[in-house]
Amino acid sequence: MLFGVECASRSRGPVVAVSGPPGSGKTTFARRLAGELGLQYHSAGSIFRELARERGMSVEDLNRAAALDPSIDLEIDQRTVKVACKGNVVIEGHLVAWVVSSIADVKIYVTAPLEVRVERIARREGRSIDEVLRETLVREYTQRARFLQYYGIDVSSLHVFDLVVNTENVGLHEAYKVIMTYTCSVLQAKGYSPRACTNKA
Repeated sequence: MLFGVECASRSRGPVVAVSGPPGSGKTTFARRLAGELGLQYHSAGSIFRELARERGMSVEDLNRAAALDPSIDLEIDQRTVKVACKGNVVIEGHLVAWVVSSIADVKIYVTAPLEVRVERIARREGRSIDEVLRETLVREYTQRARFLQYYGIDVSSLHVFDLVVNTENVGLHEAYKVIMTYTCSVLQAKGYSPRACTNKA
C-alpha cells in the first residue's frame, strides 16, 4: 500500500506535487516552480523513461507491456514515493499528487476543459484535433480505471488538493502567479525558506 506512507527521514526539504490532465499546463508550471524555488524537478514521465531504459525497452514497448502487467505501474508509483521522500523536489504528473498525498507539503491541481486541452496539445505537437482527442480520452480513461482498480481512488474527486487552478480563461503568467504565491505562503507557514519566496507574503 503506497498511500498513507511515512518517509523514514523527517529532515527532508519541501515537496510540491503538481497534477492535472494532459494539456493543462502542469509541466510548464512545475518546471518553473522548481527553478524559482531552488528545488529539483521530477516527472512521472521521466521515471517511466528511466524504467524503460533499465529494462532495455522503448517507451512505446513499455507502454504496451504496462497495459497487460499492473506491476509496471506499481513500480512507477513506488519510485515516485522514493523521489518524494528525498525532499527538495517539485514532482509532476497526472496522478502523482494522489501517490504522494501523505508526503507532499503542497498539492496543486491544474486543469482546463477537454476541448481547450486537446487544442493545446494538437497545436504544440502539430497533430490533428481528432487524433489527439481520441488519444487523450483513452489515456485519461485508462489512468482513472487503474487508480480505481489498484487503490480504490476516484481521480475525478479533487479533495486531496490544496489549490485547484483552471487555466482556460487566464494566461499562463497570471495562473503561475497564483500558484507561486500560494506555494510560497504554505511553505513559509511550514517553516521553509525556499529561494524566491523571501519577499512574498
